[in-house]
Amino acid sequence: MLSPCHFSGKTINNKTMKKSNINAYVALVIVSIFWGTTYLASRIGVQHMHGMLLAALRQGTAGVLLVGFFLLRGYKLPKLPVLSRLFVIGVLMLCGSNGLMTWAMKYIPSGMGAIIAATVPIWITIFSYFLVQRTRITAQLILGMVIGLAGIGGIFYDHIKELMDPQYRFGVMLITSACVFWALGSVLTAKWALGVNYLYGAGFQMLFSGVVMFFISLLMGEHLNVTSFTGELWGSLLYLIFVGSLLSYSAYVFALNNLPPSLVSIYAYVNPVVAVILGWLVLSEKLNWMIGVSCLVTLLGVYLVNNAFNKNKKSYERSK
Repeated sequence: MLSPCHFSGKTINNKTMKKSNINAYVALVIVSIFWGTTYLASRIGVQHMHGMLLAALRQGTAGVLLVGFFLLRGYKLPKLPVLSRLFVIGVLMLCGSNGLMTWAMKYIPSGMGAIIAATVPIWITIFSYFLVQRTRITAQLILGMVIGLAGIGGIFYDHIKELMDPQYRFGVMLITSACVFWALGSVLTAKWALGVNYLYGAGFQMLFSGVVMFFISLLMGEHLNVTSFTGELWGSLLYLIFVGSLLSYSAYVFALNNLPPSLVSIYAYVNPVVAVILGWLVLSEKLNWMIGVSCLVTLLGVYLVNNAFNKNKKSYERSK
């Protein structure tokens, strides 16, 4: 027979699990909404500072705060092989992706950037096929890619005049490259078993990427001049550090560890909608029925690709 203590413990565990699930859904809402707002914050910030330097300050400061928090709690430094992998992932996902994406906000509307960024699941599927497992090519997968590309094509059709501008094309190239880097880093993260607390590891990724981006900024001739900081720049930077990196990324990691990845991926469909609406309301960015419909078509294509990939992944895991 079980003692009353066992029953009491079981009740507590059930309550704890239920509370954890509720918190995970709250975390998912935070990621879905607040990550979408960072495009607007970046767009405002790059009007006063180069995007690479802005991203360096954002990630570097967040990394120092997060790593410092865990060190004060008694965590030991990860071993060199783990640190080297965290460096690679951090440079790919935060320097190669976030750095380029922030830089791109100087040249293209924040809503446009968010829509292109929504295609990341397509790139993840491509890299997973070559680096992790041979994803089965299904009709749904192909259909999703075709629909997604058609949606992006519709958006660019409405921006045909802007595409004649070399700076606009450069911004599109930057954010497309950012998507590729984020997808590659995501696949490597899933492939490598790091054996370190997710948030602690994320802190090192932010710290490493911040240092790398700072040196890249110096090589580009960009220098930090605190006296030139405006109220808008301070607001943008602080929002990106505390809301974009610390709050939203922590919420993302928590949701990913307590909810199915396919459910967590919902954020990728909500972020662009938030970014497009905010860009239209705050910065008067272009928004009409063509862009709205093309945005929805793109997200439908991304959903089909993501859904097909998750089905293939589950099938692969069952066959192992």
